[in-house]
Amino acid sequence: MKNTAIISSSTISARPKMKKKGLFRRTWSLHLMLLPAVVAAIIFRYAPMPGIVMAFQDFKPWLGIGSSPWVGWDNFSMIFSMRDSVQVITNTLLISTMKIIFGLIVPVTFALLLNEIRQMSLKRSIQTMVYLPHFMSWVILGGILLDVLSLEGIVNRLFTTLHLEPVMFLGEGNWFRATVIVSDLWKEFGFSAIVFLAALSGINPDLYEASEIDGASRLKQTIHITLPSLLPIMVVVFTLSLGSMLSANFDQIYNLINPLVLQKGDIIDTYVFRNFQGGQYSFAATVGLFKSVVGFILVGGGYYCAYKWTNYRVF
Repeated sequence: MKNTAIISSSTISARPKMKKKGLFRRTWSLHLMLLPAVVAAIIFRYAPMPGIVMAFQDFKPWLGIGSSPWVGWDNFSMIFSMRDSVQVITNTLLISTMKIIFGLIVPVTFALLLNEIRQMSLKRSIQTMVYLPHFMSWVILGGILLDVLSLEGIVNRLFTTLHLEPVMFLGEGNWFRATVIVSDLWKEFGFSAIVFLAALSGINPDLYEASEIDGASRLKQTIHITLPSLLPIMVVVFTLSLGSMLSANFDQIYNLINPLVLQKGDIIDTYVFRNFQGGQYSFAATVGLFKSVVGFILVGGGYYCAYKWTNYRVF
């Protein structure tokens, strides 16, 4: 009996190992496909992380990380004591918040409107047109916007024709912020709507049929069926976007910013880049680390809220 018990217990413990081996045999090709991305993440994301220690040093390139003098938290206290740093953080939060809010509302609205089109050829044509800007780099779009929105550009020429005053879209702080938000929204809203269109296609059509029998209009169906069905994916998208709260899209700002709008258009990433170019390596590393820590906290809090409100979880 003892031998039987030993054999049975060893057999039971061996089953999970056999299942894992069988699973790996079936999915080894998928792991192989994932390997280049993992290697790239290790090289470009994790390998440079020991450089974080520069944020706690007065880093000197000729001394290296190992011999540069240690300053502790002095660089972090400098972030909030310098007027430029506070202004840059304020600009970043304002621009990022507006992008996140409108970057959620507009794609959802567009997906709802596009879903109402029954002519498939027209629907696909509209989808293709609004997707295209997403695949263009900000180097190209930045050049186009600089030309179109300049004082001699087509927009201001139209204003002049209508006897309106020309607007310095990229030369005045408040107009620059609005231009950045609107142009980013125009570039990304079509591609962002894909996930919401997919969620709309997954809604049970029986719900709409039952509501029609009860006399519900399209507006009431949208309010009571469509939007509640989209709420979980909206929360997920919002949660994922929190990680970029302190980013505000470096590519876009760097290609559009100029000295005239530096006070209201400068963001953390461009500020760090300029400090790094100026040889202030420790301060640049400090601001970057501060941004990463805040982003990590926001993402963690967002995932907790997503799990609490919509029962969405990553693991």
